[in-house]
Amino acid sequence: MTRALALLALLVLAACGFQLRGTAKLPFETLYVPNATSGIALEVKRHVQSGSDTRVVDEAKGAQAQLQFLEESRSKEILSLNSAGRVREYRLLYRVSFRVADGRGGDYVPRSTVTLTRDITYDDTVALAKETEEQLLFREMQSDMVRQILRRIAALETAPAAN
Repeated sequence: MTRALALLALLVLAACGFQLRGTAKLPFETLYVPNATSGIALEVKRHVQSGSDTRVVDEAKGAQAQLQFLEESRSKEILSLNSAGRVREYRLLYRVSFRVADGRGGDYVPRSTVTLTRDITYDDTVALAKETEEQLLFREMQSDMVRQILRRIAALETAPAAN
Protein backbone atom coordinates (compact mmCIF):
# COMPACT_ATOMS: atom_id res chain seq x y z
CA MET A 1 0.00 0.00 0.00
CA THR A 2 2.76 2.47 0.90
CA ARG A 3 4.60 1.69 -2.34
CA ALA A 4 1.47 2.55 -4.30
CA LEU A 5 1.12 5.84 -2.40
CA ALA A 6 4.75 6.70 -3.07
CA LEU A 7 4.29 5.96 -6.77
CA LEU A 8 1.14 8.07 -6.85
CA ALA A 9 2.98 10.96 -5.16
CA LEU A 10 5.77 10.77 -7.75
CA LEU A 11 3.24 10.81 -10.58
CA VAL A 12 1.50 13.85 -9.12
CA LEU A 13 4.83 15.70 -8.75
CA ALA A 14 5.86 14.83 -12.30
CA ALA A 15 2.50 15.90 -13.68
CA CYS A 16 2.66 19.34 -12.05
CA GLY A 17 6.05 20.12 -13.60
CA PHE A 18 8.10 19.80 -10.40
CA GLN A 19 11.78 19.19 -10.94
CA LEU A 20 14.80 19.33 -8.67
CA ARG A 21 17.00 22.38 -8.89
CA GLY A 22 19.78 21.60 -11.31
CA THR A 23 22.61 23.57 -12.79
CA ALA A 24 21.92 27.11 -13.97
CA LYS A 25 22.12 27.63 -17.72
CA LEU A 26 23.83 30.99 -17.99
CA PRO A 27 23.84 32.51 -21.50
CA PHE A 28 27.62 32.97 -21.71
CA GLU A 29 30.69 30.78 -21.39
CA THR A 30 32.86 33.04 -19.21
CA LEU A 31 31.99 35.50 -16.45
CA TYR A 32 34.11 37.98 -14.52
CA VAL A 33 33.03 38.83 -10.97
CA PRO A 34 35.18 41.66 -9.53
CA ASN A 35 35.97 41.80 -5.80
CA ALA A 36 34.97 38.17 -5.35
CA THR A 37 36.82 37.84 -2.06
CA SER A 38 33.95 38.38 0.38
CA GLY A 39 30.22 38.89 0.68
CA ILE A 40 27.76 38.48 -2.13
CA ALA A 41 30.38 38.53 -4.90
CA LEU A 42 32.14 35.52 -3.40
CA GLU A 43 28.87 33.63 -2.99
CA VAL A 44 27.86 34.37 -6.60
CA LYS A 45 31.26 33.16 -7.79
CA ARG A 46 30.88 29.91 -5.81
CA HIS A 47 27.37 29.29 -7.15
CA VAL A 48 28.42 29.89 -10.74
CA GLN A 49 31.48 27.64 -10.40
CA SER A 50 29.61 24.79 -8.74
CA GLY A 51 26.18 25.08 -10.34
CA SER A 52 26.69 26.00 -13.99
CA ASP A 53 28.80 25.34 -17.04
CA THR A 54 30.00 28.96 -17.08
CA ARG A 55 33.65 29.52 -16.13
CA VAL A 56 34.53 32.35 -13.75
CA VAL A 57 37.65 34.11 -15.00
CA ASP A 58 40.14 36.24 -13.05
CA GLU A 59 40.42 39.10 -15.55
CA ALA A 60 37.72 41.22 -17.15
CA LYS A 61 39.59 41.19 -20.45
CA GLY A 62 38.97 37.48 -21.08
CA ALA A 63 35.32 37.44 -20.00
CA GLN A 64 32.28 37.33 -22.23
CA ALA A 65 30.27 39.05 -19.44
CA GLN A 66 31.05 41.05 -16.32
CA LEU A 67 28.84 41.02 -13.23
CA GLN A 68 29.27 44.31 -11.39
CA PHE A 69 27.83 44.98 -7.95
CA LEU A 70 27.07 48.70 -7.79
CA GLU A 71 25.57 48.89 -4.31
CA GLU A 72 24.96 46.58 -1.37
CA SER A 73 23.24 47.75 1.80
CA ARG A 74 21.74 46.22 4.91
CA SER A 75 19.52 48.15 7.25
CA LYS A 76 17.06 47.70 10.08
CA GLU A 77 13.99 49.80 10.77
CA ILE A 78 11.48 49.76 13.61
CA LEU A 79 8.26 48.09 12.58
CA SER A 80 6.23 48.30 15.81
CA LEU A 81 6.43 49.30 19.45
CA ASN A 82 4.77 47.81 22.53
CA SER A 83 2.63 49.78 24.97
CA ALA A 84 5.71 50.79 26.97
CA GLY A 85 7.29 52.32 23.88
CA ARG A 86 9.89 49.59 23.44
CA VAL A 87 10.64 47.98 20.11
CA ARG A 88 8.57 44.86 19.47
CA GLU A 89 9.40 44.20 15.81
CA TYR A 90 12.06 45.19 13.30
CA ARG A 91 12.11 44.98 9.53
CA LEU A 92 15.43 43.91 8.02
CA LEU A 93 16.18 45.30 4.53
CA TYR A 94 18.81 43.98 2.17
CA ARG A 95 19.31 45.81 -1.13
CA VAL A 96 21.71 44.98 -3.95
CA SER A 97 22.16 46.87 -7.22
CA PHE A 98 24.01 45.15 -10.04
CA ARG A 99 24.50 45.09 -13.78
CA VAL A 100 25.84 42.57 -16.25
CA ALA A 101 27.98 44.18 -18.96
CA ASP A 102 29.65 42.76 -22.04
CA GLY A 103 32.88 44.75 -21.64
CA ARG A 104 32.33 46.77 -24.83
CA GLY A 105 29.79 49.25 -23.51
CA GLY A 106 26.71 47.05 -23.88
CA ASP A 107 24.58 45.66 -21.07
CA TYR A 108 23.17 42.18 -20.79
CA VAL A 109 21.30 43.51 -17.75
CA PRO A 110 21.15 47.27 -17.16
CA ARG A 111 21.37 48.51 -13.57
CA SER A 112 18.88 46.48 -11.54
CA THR A 113 18.06 46.59 -7.86
CA VAL A 114 16.73 43.70 -5.81
CA THR A 115 15.38 44.39 -2.33
CA LEU A 116 14.55 41.73 0.23
CA THR A 117 12.82 42.24 3.58
CA ARG A 118 12.29 40.07 6.62
CA ASP A 119 10.38 40.93 9.78
CA ILE A 120 11.79 39.90 13.16
CA THR A 121 10.30 40.14 16.63
CA TYR A 122 12.44 41.67 19.33
CA ASP A 123 12.67 41.13 23.07
CA ASP A 124 15.34 43.03 24.99
CA THR A 125 15.51 40.28 27.62
CA VAL A 126 17.12 37.99 25.01
CA ALA A 127 19.02 40.65 23.07
CA LEU A 128 22.03 38.43 22.31
CA ALA A 129 19.84 35.67 20.86
CA LYS A 130 17.93 38.21 18.76
CA GLU A 131 21.19 39.67 17.46
CA THR A 132 22.30 36.18 16.42
CA GLU A 133 18.92 35.58 14.77
CA GLU A 134 19.27 38.87 12.86
CA GLN A 135 22.70 37.87 11.53
CA LEU A 136 21.33 34.47 10.49
CA LEU A 137 18.45 36.14 8.65
CA PHE A 138 20.85 38.46 6.81
CA ARG A 139 22.94 35.43 5.72
CA GLU A 140 19.79 33.67 4.48
CA MET A 141 18.73 36.85 2.66
CA GLN A 142 22.14 36.98 0.96
CA SER A 143 21.75 33.38 -0.25
CA ASP A 144 18.25 34.18 -1.52
CA MET A 145 19.63 37.30 -3.24
CA VAL A 146 22.30 35.24 -5.03
CA ARG A 147 19.67 32.80 -6.31
CA GLN A 148 17.47 35.66 -7.56
CA ILE A 149 20.36 37.35 -9.36
CA LEU A 150 21.44 34.09 -11.01
CA ARG A 151 17.84 33.38 -12.10
CA ARG A 152 17.68 36.82 -13.72
CA ILE A 153 20.95 36.19 -15.53
CA ALA A 154 19.87 32.71 -16.61
CA ALA A 155 16.71 34.20 -18.18
CA LEU A 156 18.74 36.49 -20.47
CA GLU A 157 19.12 36.45 -24.21
CA THR A 158 22.75 36.29 -25.30
CA ALA A 159 22.79 39.60 -27.24
CA PRO A 160 23.45 42.60 -24.97
CA ALA A 161 20.79 45.29 -24.73
CA ALA A 162 21.49 48.66 -26.36
CA ASN A 163 22.35 51.53 -24.01
